[in-house]
Amino acid sequence: MLSATISFILTAGGVAFAGLRAYRRRFLSATRWFAVALLPAGLYLTGLFPLASTIGREFADWATKLVFDPRVWTGIGLLGVSVALLVTTRRLGRRGAAPVEGAPDRPAAAGPAPERPAVASAPEAPKRPAAGKRDDGLGDFADIEEILRKRGI
Repeated sequence: MLSATISFILTAGGVAFAGLRAYRRRFLSATRWFAVALLPAGLYLTGLFPLASTIGREFADWATKLVFDPRVWTGIGLLGVSVALLVTTRRLGRRGAAPVEGAPDRPAAAGPAPERPAVASAPEAPKRPAAGKRDDGLGDFADIEEILRKRGI
């Protein structure tokens, strides 16, 4: 009874932690935690959890239960799902870790990309004086002077 409680508390805690990881949008990590969380329940249901076995239990008793007890098959199914999830997430993690050409070398868990300064635009070509106007040496202030003249200032 105590071993069942311990194994299912460990499973519930692992599933809760996997839920938190999924809430934070870390789905690969959440899947791994879920797979690991299934292990204690699967081991208990198969009779392989260390606290569930007694010293006098023989292999023949376990083999008989393996064939006839649906709880054992449920445990084997949980262990199989757990192993499949772990293998799948490992492959997905390796595929996502492949370096991309031209990408900066930075670890995946380093956080968001640093802010980049705005790209400075090319300097504008100097304005040419309009035909018929002469350059009186004011340069950029010629436009301002023209506006002031139009307004009568």
